[in-house]
Amino acid sequence: MRVFLLDNYDSFTYNLVHQLAHVGADVTVVRNDEITVDEVQALSPDAIVISPGPSRPEGAGISVELIRELGPSVPTLGVCLGHQAIGVAYGASVVRVPPVHGKAWPIHHAQGGSFAALPSPFDAARYHSLAIERASLPPELEVTAWSDDGQVMGVRHRSHPVEGVQFHPESILTDDGATLLASWLSSITPSAREQGSDTGRRSGGRSRPS
Repeated sequence: MRVFLLDNYDSFTYNLVHQLAHVGADVTVVRNDEITVDEVQALSPDAIVISPGPSRPEGAGISVELIRELGPSVPTLGVCLGHQAIGVAYGASVVRVPPVHGKAWPIHHAQGGSFAALPSPFDAARYHSLAIERASLPPELEVTAWSDDGQVMGVRHRSHPVEGVQFHPESILTDDGATLLASWLSSITPSAREQGSDTGRRSGGRSRPS
């Protein structure tokens, strides 16, 4: 699977690249100010990953624009800053929270999608002082994971193939990070997406309330 990874100048970007390659992705990496959305689209990636980084989503190059323009059609995963960019792209607010840097933290989740093969809770690395404000989430984004200090740790769009995680699956501090990435890749194959669409049609498109 051809994955385009937008690098938001994070020092651990290549840990994420290596983890994705380990679970079967062919990854192309370009920094967030060295490519346009049209150029990404011309690459015809099977999926997009928006990397972590040191800035706010609004200052992360084409991150937000890329999600808005290609998210409806190209499966997209946001990690940390990339997760926050998903929130901003769909109208949520990103706010300051008590910083958590380099700590393993229990992550609770709804056990579907990319989390299906993971226990709840599992430990994952958190490196952030910003988070999506839960109260500002639009109806189209559902919470898929959360921490016991009340922060949103995962979101998924209800109709677009877009999801994000606030924690770092590529970190050595994260249990089963490779399993999560492998599950995400499996869930976005054409056959899996078609099966999901059929299930949504049979159920009237309803999903778990956040």
